[in-house]
Amino acid sequence: MVIVMKKGAHREAVAKVIGVVEKAGLVPHVVIGEDKTIIGVIGDKTRLVDVPLVVFDGVEKVLQIAVGYKRVSREFTGGTHAVQVGGITIGDGSVVVMAGPCAVESMEQLMQSAWAVKKGGAQFLRGGAFKPRTSPYSFKGLEEAGLEMLSEARKETGLKVVTEVMDVENVDLVCKHSDMLQIGTRNMQNFHLLKAVGRTNKPVLLKRGLAATIDEWLNAAEYIAAEGNREIVLCERGIRTFETYTRNTLDLSAIVATKTLSNLPIIVDPSHGTGIRNMVKPMSLAAVAAGADGLMIEVHPNPENALSDGPQSLNPEEFDDLMRDVTKIAAFRRESLEERLQPCER
Repeated sequence: MVIVMKKGAHREAVAKVIGVVEKAGLVPHVVIGEDKTIIGVIGDKTRLVDVPLVVFDGVEKVLQIAVGYKRVSREFTGGTHAVQVGGITIGDGSVVVMAGPCAVESMEQLMQSAWAVKKGGAQFLRGGAFKPRTSPYSFKGLEEAGLEMLSEARKETGLKVVTEVMDVENVDLVCKHSDMLQIGTRNMQNFHLLKAVGRTNKPVLLKRGLAATIDEWLNAAEYIAAEGNREIVLCERGIRTFETYTRNTLDLSAIVATKTLSNLPIIVDPSHGTGIRNMVKPMSLAAVAAGADGLMIEVHPNPENALSDGPQSLNPEEFDDLMRDVTKIAAFRRESLEERLQPCER
């Protein structure tokens, strides 16, 4: 349930409504905007069924919300929530790029990748220290040693670090070495892990599950938000369908859908979404054109020798080429938005 207060409603009127909600044993979530105050109600709304809230002083309307993800719902919160990661904003209309190798293999490989993506214009270094792999015999990361390398790369380059946390036991360790925690596709519905990262003060990148619906994805985000951490960025990385040409089916419609339904920023991972190197650039441009708040791109100094996901990784020159065109699309998108916001000339 959402209670929308009238423009200019007095604090006493807002306080009275909040008091009624709390007396019913429900939790009020107050969003104070420039013009109006919105009070979201979390809990069993049937407890208010006999309370005529709409006639209370200062109340404009009462809306019923059927979705379970109230804290990350656009209707519930009344707008988009931009996420801050160490001075970098995700969700303000700009395009943020996270790039780097799928897995940290060595200090040399990581530093070559880090300097390459920084030169190309990325703001984040991505790299896996813990790697969940389909085969138990595949390279599964350097673990804590890899995290220490990521910390050193951050110190040397100034890039922010985003890396995956796979289990509750390692949350504190990964927090120590990263600026943003990644929840991978296989852990999207690991509810104990979602709650654990929800109790941290680190922004979270939540990847969509292998075959998750958008409703399931947003409810996974709600698990994090319900623990107090609202700094969540969604990542569309392709879902499993009947198609076998690509590694996954990149669902670019999810950009529009999640921006309609939720207040969370969304980035797109075309590397995992396609699994094919020459498809990464066109899908990146399409994602930005569709309104994505950022991209996650796999870049390796020598993809042919990568220990993980070489076929979908770009080399530094290919990344530079991608970024040149991404910058153009992003600038065009920004100019188009500014034109739409200009007052009409008479």
